[in-house]
Amino acid sequence: MNKLELQKTANEIRKGIVTAVHSAKAGHPGGSLSATEVFTYLYFEEMNIDPKDPKKPDRDRFVLSKGHTAPGLYSTLAHRGYFPVEDLTTLRKLGSYLQGHPSMQYIPGVDMSSGSLGQGISAACGMALSAKLSNEDYRVYTLLGDGEIQEGQVWEAAMFAGARKLDNLVVIVDNNGLQIDGRIEDVCNPYPIDKKFEAFNFHVINVADGNDFDQLAAAFAEARATKGMPTAIIMKTVKGKGVSFMENQVSWHGTAPNDEQYAVAMADLEKVGEALCQM
Repeated sequence: MNKLELQKTANEIRKGIVTAVHSAKAGHPGGSLSATEVFTYLYFEEMNIDPKDPKKPDRDRFVLSKGHTAPGLYSTLAHRGYFPVEDLTTLRKLGSYLQGHPSMQYIPGVDMSSGSLGQGISAACGMALSAKLSNEDYRVYTLLGDGEIQEGQVWEAAMFAGARKLDNLVVIVDNNGLQIDGRIEDVCNPYPIDKKFEAFNFHVINVADGNDFDQLAAAFAEARATKGMPTAIIMKTVKGKGVSFMENQVSWHGTAPNDEQYAVAMADLEKVGEALCQM
């Protein structure tokens, strides 16, 4: 895909996120929207995957360590063709396979069940090590929240990845600056994030705007070229990106829009879509 196609796809994924959370009357829109570009880039450009064969042995793996942002992953998987987009409206409903956190047991394209914060990166390390031991060349990607990295298990996993030189592992930190209780530096300051990963023998790439596809493309190309050590991509993003009243508002970490707010959000995204169509 070219940049414009990726931007259009990301906008459709955002519509799916807002629609799913509104339908469920629960969920986590803020961190799903901040990570929409990286979801889009991974599934439509970067990763070796096939929606028609979700379990193909040589596929690249993705672990959503910040599992509460499942609406972002679900919308991406739906738009990539893993399951019908219409199913997004069943999010969190009784009997739906699209529950509040991803389940590898029920959802095509989900490589690891997640939701308990801090654990996803450990699973990703295990996958990356397995590839090394089996002489397989697939790559493993995992997305963490910047609040999530306050969990100690994250750094145990980072220590392991650096010690084992897992250069097939890419750890992505969605640094939108906000977590459920407020600004991350006020809750339990994790900064400097880049220096911490460097201390655990990671190649670190700082992305000034993680909602920009050019910067993401450069970062993932650099990660792919890095040998002998794992890569951490620390990307600055905007929580609630794309919806005017959600942007940089901590209250939208885990709140669903009501009918009125849903209409405003979808109108915002329609305007973005119209502007992209004129480019």
